[in-house]
Amino acid sequence: MKFLEYTPLSSLSAFLQRVNLGDCVVEGEIQAYSCKLAGVDKKISRSLDHEVICSLATTPPQILSASPVGPLTDANSRKTLIYLILTLNHMYPDYDFSTLRSHHFRKEADVRFAKSNIDNFLLETSKVWHEQSLGAQTFSDALWTAVDEVIGLCECDVYCYHGDMEGDPFADERNLWAFNYFFY
Repeated sequence: MKFLEYTPLSSLSAFLQRVNLGDCVVEGEIQAYSCKLAGVDKKISRSLDHEVICSLATTPPQILSASPVGPLTDANSRKTLIYLILTLNHMYPDYDFSTLRSHHFRKEADVRFAKSNIDNFLLETSKVWHEQSLGAQTFSDALWTAVDEVIGLCECDVYCYHGDMEGDPFADERNLWAFNYFFY
């Protein structure tokens, strides 16, 4: 996977690095990656795929078919899961997400739901954007225009990460909330 430099996303990410809301601080980032595997990613991908395939023998069929990425017996579904894991590994290189499995992710019903949820989480942040006059567009419009230009929102699936593992960077007790969406 390769980090994709895209100026509008980089500007939004720079703004989100530390937004002081008075009684709390929002720290966030937005990144885009290609889904082309190379080097170490290929090796990790093969290893993860092998682990998932081995686990199929002991996994009840109803769980296999209930996977948010699709049936894990299907190579494309496993590939989606692996891309989600690799993306987290690239974004947070100090952590190892290779033990994650499909139950750590949720597929959103549609893009509109994810957009609405993210807009709600970042409502106070968007007020700071407006106060600082950081653009002619609202924060929400700037965000979704940039994301759409990179991924094509009407053509993607959206996944949300729900961590529950020890060492998860989002499980810090100082965090009021954390969210990770993947537009794939």
